[in-house]
Amino acid sequence: MYAITIREPGDPDVLEWTEVPDPVAGEGEVVLDVAASAVNRADLLQRQGHYPPPPGASEILGLECSGTIAEIGEGVEGWQIGDEVCALLAGGGYGEKVAVPAGQLLPLPAEVELLAAAGLPEVACTVWANVVMHAGLSEGEVLLVHGGAGGIGTHAIQVAKALGATVAVTAGSAERLESCRQLGADITINYKEQDFVEVLRAETGGADVILDNMGAKYLDRNVDALKADGRLVIIGMQGGIKGELNIGKLLGKRVSVYAAGLRSRPLEQKAAIVADVRERLWPLVEQGSVKPIVGQVVPMAEAASAHRALEEGSVFGKVLLAAKS
Repeated sequence: MYAITIREPGDPDVLEWTEVPDPVAGEGEVVLDVAASAVNRADLLQRQGHYPPPPGASEILGLECSGTIAEIGEGVEGWQIGDEVCALLAGGGYGEKVAVPAGQLLPLPAEVELLAAAGLPEVACTVWANVVMHAGLSEGEVLLVHGGAGGIGTHAIQVAKALGATVAVTAGSAERLESCRQLGADITINYKEQDFVEVLRAETGGADVILDNMGAKYLDRNVDALKADGRLVIIGMQGGIKGELNIGKLLGKRVSVYAAGLRSRPLEQKAAIVADVRERLWPLVEQGSVKPIVGQVVPMAEAASAHRALEEGSVFGKVLLAAKS
């Protein structure tokens, strides 16, 4: 098969479409004929040499895909060759085929095209695991999403609205904020011109839950933006890895700070998240309350251009890589 490989750590030009061995379905795994994958910021970090895959995972980029089951390994039940699915991956999505544990498969949702479904698994599992399963966002609460125009953000807006929450988002332009509003965001904040802490306090008194992709840069201000008993969930480090926490603020508000990645979780934890997504989120996708937001589709062989687009911040929603033209 052909897949995108990394010649050496560096800029997008190090990505090459090369022939590699076909994957084989191990025990509890299936092999998919990949229809499409999606570009995530973790892919950019891995390409630069900053985010190696977990032990045993494919060195090939790609944390999610859609496709058709082509091979079923020993011990797999409930799936058949020819089933159309999408999948959460620890790696391997940027290829024509990929092996994936059966516990990380999701059925193709009704009314969602196979190509578009490639942009669902990573964002769905990230948002659901952190905002719903851990932080317990509930009806009537306020969610602040940093980076509302990205793949995670556009998904989080829809999920929170479907759950009956008020949604605030940050983004860097009026155009991107208007697109967030059209998805359902109630409060839009231009982080280049406005202080999100001041806006939130004025509009709602603060956030109950914050989904943060910035890390260190926003750490103290996020705590300021929380209401009493608020929950800060950190899923990214775009603003640095080391920050300072005022324990007095945490104690005074009774707030919690939680940081969680998805890729390095044990298989059983990923399977549990996928199962909960299938049971509780997938019905919202199938009824159209939550949709994949696709901003750009690029041939997989041209993954370098897709990486540039994500780095430039010019795409609203997900950038997909189509395995076949």
